[in-house]
Amino acid sequence: MATDSHDHAHDHQPPPDEDGPLTYYQTMEIAVRELLIEKGVFGADDVRAAIEAMDARSSARGAEVVAHAWTDPAFKDALLADGTEACAQLGIDIGPTRLIAVENTEAVHNVIVCTLCSCYPRNLLGLPPDWYKAKAYRSRVVREPRAVLREFGTEVS
Repeated sequence: MATDSHDHAHDHQPPPDEDGPLTYYQTMEIAVRELLIEKGVFGADDVRAAIEAMDARSSARGAEVVAHAWTDPAFKDALLADGTEACAQLGIDIGPTRLIAVENTEAVHNVIVCTLCSCYPRNLLGLPPDWYKAKAYRSRVVREPRAVLREFGTEVS
């Protein structure tokens, strides 16, 4: 068994607990979920399984789609024409999302960001990273995309 030899005594206060009261929508989600369980529409195990399935998604699915487009020109054309349908061809159900795929070229390099709500194709890429949802990132990538891409290691002239 490993032991932690780090002394956790610090000269500063711990950060404040960020949990606040539940929002209206969080309260409504809990109420509706509990009512649906009570009425037998689905069970708590179904909810748990759905959450575990969502948490298990990763960007590997998206990488599979991109790799397939790199190696199969017909699939690439289908992906650029209708991303949702192309994913379905690979057996990937991305849910109600309408996936629009774009191609980077020598003349055009795309950066994708939702400036309104940080929507993200979770069924294809898993949970979004926290930075993607941050308002600071969303607004900055619109104002200075090259600088943000440079910070991620991509230099665009």
